[in-house]
Amino acid sequence: MKVLIQKDYDNMSEWAARHIIDAINSHKEARPYVLGLPTGSSPIGVYQRLVAANKRGEVSFRNVVTFNMDEYVGLPRTHHESYWYFMHDNLFDHIDIPKENINILNGLAEDPEEECRRYEEKIASYGGIDLFMGGSGVDGHIAFNEPFTSLNSRTGLRSLTEDTRIVNARFFDNDPEQVPKQALSVGVATVTDAREVLLLISGHNKARALAHCVEGGVSQQWTISALQMHENAVIVCDEAACGELKVDSYRYFKDVYRDEIL
Repeated sequence: MKVLIQKDYDNMSEWAARHIIDAINSHKEARPYVLGLPTGSSPIGVYQRLVAANKRGEVSFRNVVTFNMDEYVGLPRTHHESYWYFMHDNLFDHIDIPKENINILNGLAEDPEEECRRYEEKIASYGGIDLFMGGSGVDGHIAFNEPFTSLNSRTGLRSLTEDTRIVNARFFDNDPEQVPKQALSVGVATVTDAREVLLLISGHNKARALAHCVEGGVSQQWTISALQMHENAVIVCDEAACGELKVDSYRYFKDVYRDEIL
């Protein structure tokens, strides 16, 4: 596991965006480059930089296929807090990706289990995901794989904890009751099957999650800890997220990866 401690959110976002751009541009195979994408506040800075780079002609998404991590159950695409809406508003409507290359779980599917099975099959049909970018909840969950979700889990229906609904209430007029109680989400194993995983962690409120992810044992209590077992996992974080790392850990990562700090 590589941990890159950047000065702040902007530097974290800049490094991650540049990494994705370089990965897409260096992809020489005829098949599309397959990118897994998250929602939430963490990736917004990355998406802004990807849009700007696309408009400058530095990267094209014409040969990129995307799979999003999750979607709320029961929200129509037109709802301003659906993840379909979020992704189009923050990224897809502003880049040259073909619409047919965008894959987002259908939170209104009549048969959620079949929708999730189909999603896994479609990922497999492209040969798997090349790079899966993600974020972390304050309790260390990745996608909507809440604490104690199996680390071998696949895409499926997830019930959201009260804590997650309270955290996400800021997007729903600060009313947790407006936050859906369920979501469709890729599994932990769906993420870790990707050839590379890029995790964004920023802010003091994520410090405990980062410490457990990096220094704790691999445990389904902290589902992001599964990245310890991934041979090509990169965590990009800001200084604010490092508040609970041991001093020796902090110094180690700052020293070993000093050439990749912006």
